[in-house]
Amino acid sequence: MIPRTVLEALGRSPLGYLRTAWPWRAVAYLLSGGTFAAAVGLGVGGLVAAPFGRATVVLCGLLVVAFAVALAGPLERRRLALVDRDRVPPTSPWRAAGYGAVSVLAVGWADLAVVLVSLGIPGFLLLAPLQPTAGTWHAVAGPVAGALLLPVAAYPIGAWAGARGAVARAVLVPRDRELREVTRSRARLVDAFETERRRIEHDLHDGAQQRLVALHMKLGLAALDLPPGSAAAKEVGEAHTLAKEALAELRELIRGVHPQVLTERGLPAALRDIAGRSPVPADLDIDLPDRLPPAVESTAYFVAAEALTNVAKHSGAEHCRVTARRRGDLLHLEIEDNGTGGADPARGTGLTGLADRIAAADGMMFLSSPPGGRTLLRAEIPCDGPCAS
Repeated sequence: MIPRTVLEALGRSPLGYLRTAWPWRAVAYLLSGGTFAAAVGLGVGGLVAAPFGRATVVLCGLLVVAFAVALAGPLERRRLALVDRDRVPPTSPWRAAGYGAVSVLAVGWADLAVVLVSLGIPGFLLLAPLQPTAGTWHAVAGPVAGALLLPVAAYPIGAWAGARGAVARAVLVPRDRELREVTRSRARLVDAFETERRRIEHDLHDGAQQRLVALHMKLGLAALDLPPGSAAAKEVGEAHTLAKEALAELRELIRGVHPQVLTERGLPAALRDIAGRSPVPADLDIDLPDRLPPAVESTAYFVAAEALTNVAKHSGAEHCRVTARRRGDLLHLEIEDNGTGGADPARGTGLTGLADRIAAADGMMFLSSPPGGRTLLRAEIPCDGPCAS
């Protein structure tokens, strides 16, 4: 699954974390809050040092802090995007102002301290040759130690930024009751969409397709009754060919809307069907002895179909593999290819849509696609609910 927060990126691949933009985003997140808090503190300190009366200093200081708190609330919501890709819905102004006050008066200083300490130690060692009292050993060993410690500094910065982001989201987002209602609404929308998809597939299969089959047969019988080589035979023959092509296109459309094989024979047969039609040769490793809930089967089918389409279009692979197994209450679906790697959701290769489809089923998507290496896409989909018959 594509990491949505800096904590997810740090926890899933500690070494790969250094090769991503998350460390830089974490530094920017902490510096934006820490710099703002420091600016407010310097402003208040300047007022205290100014030659004004005590009442004037107190009044002006309170005005500066109040203005800073009013700005800090919206700032916290906006800068959260640096360490958390999920959208922050609108929240109560009082809640945002309260958290902004805590950030300006206390936590922002901690943000700045974490960055300065984490980067200050390797920075001090890197600048060891510039110190007038540094000996030869210090001038050589200092920069080496600083260069080795500099990547290590990304971990405490990322951990603190992730914890700050998690606290900010917990304070700023709506209550759990509201979030559960959003989740239930999404589930109802997915169910309604799946019901409509099945209705369209049923109407096409039992209506338009049957009429085209009858037309195709009648045109074939009519061609047998006409003199060979006649103009009428030629026209009827062309119409027979067009009806056959239209029937093939309609069957492909029905398969795209909701494949009949998925309804009748289940996910293993449907996966074999799309693997057999894949331009890139695909091996199958399927261990699903029982039927799964219809929504799970449908999600897994379309995820596999879209993933194989991406393999054919973008990977340059010569071979791929589809694995499907049920472990407890989870369906594990994997699509792996031996292509050139470098799959990136930001480039519009359909990965974001796949992640959204899986998330709508309360599942998770994991992606590994190093440049020049194999691409592995894994979907984990809960198998709750009644199974298909």
